[in-house]
Amino acid sequence: MQKIVVTGGGPLDGEVRISGAKNAVLPILCATLLADEPVEIRNVPHLHDVRTIARLLGGLGAGIGHDREASVVRVDPRTVDSHLAPYDLVRTMRASVLVLGPLLAKHGTAEVSLPGGCAIGSRPVDLHIKAMEALGAEVAVEHGYIKARARRLRGGNFTFPMVSVGATENVLMAAALAEGTTVIDNAACEPEIVDLADCLLAMGADIEGAGTPRIVVRGVERLHGATHHVIADRIETGTFLVAGAITRGRVVATHARPDTLDAVIGKLADAGADVSIDGDRITVDMQGRRPRAVDIVTEPHPGFPTDMQAQFMALNCVAEGTGTIDETIFENRFMHVNELMRLGADIAIDGNRATVRGVASLSGAPVMATDLRASASLILAGLVADGETTIDRIYHLDRGYERIEEKLSGLGAIIRRID
Repeated sequence: MQKIVVTGGGPLDGEVRISGAKNAVLPILCATLLADEPVEIRNVPHLHDVRTIARLLGGLGAGIGHDREASVVRVDPRTVDSHLAPYDLVRTMRASVLVLGPLLAKHGTAEVSLPGGCAIGSRPVDLHIKAMEALGAEVAVEHGYIKARARRLRGGNFTFPMVSVGATENVLMAAALAEGTTVIDNAACEPEIVDLADCLLAMGADIEGAGTPRIVVRGVERLHGATHHVIADRIETGTFLVAGAITRGRVVATHARPDTLDAVIGKLADAGADVSIDGDRITVDMQGRRPRAVDIVTEPHPGFPTDMQAQFMALNCVAEGTGTIDETIFENRFMHVNELMRLGADIAIDGNRATVRGVASLSGAPVMATDLRASASLILAGLVADGETTIDRIYHLDRGYERIEEKLSGLGAIIRRID
């Protein structure tokens, strides 16, 4: 099993190119199943999760062409001849459940294994099922599979009792080919929802309100082929900007989307960073200063993203003062705390609140990654820890960060991957 070894050093300095968004490209690839012509997706990051979705689509019968050098995936959905998403693939990645809506809308039937993914909370699929039922589907859960059927989905009104990004994406895709109009209330507002809607619009869908709590979808008879460019990954962007801040350095994120990062940029400024924006470039410059501790409450977009919580906890570990972090999205997303404490962090947990008292320095040690964003937080802590930090179970990392050690090395980090 591979590991990453980080040697603490001086401030990072330089530019890093941001990849396409993991959380946008996965539903977009699933959405290609709705078309009756080939679809080309550009700015696709080279990630384990992308390969898993490509294998899943290929297993359904779709033609898959992946030009990794050009970051392009071409999907031909005309050859789809299966409606089964098996456990062996779905168990490794929760986003696989996003084939449910497209298969049901396009083919009238779907059989999708209950999903897996990072163990950061229960994240039930109930909302996905209820949304499909609201569009007229018959759905049952049997032997670990969601089995859904509908002659043709019908438009309807559905109000989410709680905000769910994945369920919003699933019902948005299903409604695109449903008969009549669908109104989705209390919809997720994340930029990745908007990007999915933009792709569907390019394919001929009729959608209004993506990015707001109410989305209106007028079903169409067919969706055609299209070319779509995936938005920049706001979480990768935030992670590299925090890397600059935690090391008291200067990092410029290029090909980014600053408009998707207001909450993160605001907290970096609160931490004492000089933040400047020039088009698609975001610069964080600490000018050698020690960061200040910040208080964080995770919330659905446009609030502070839960996917940046672990990285800012690492920042608080070496910051001046004490910061609190309230995790309101996932009930089990403090698993990285014990690993950070192995490096010398001072963290106290009380329910869903972590109180982090900044220390003068951390010391390198062997640690274990527990989920995707926890992996990133341990790398960030390793960048400022004395000596070497060895991070085990980094397969989590490869699910969501493209060539992270190569990109960090380009900024001056001492980091390597070992077997």
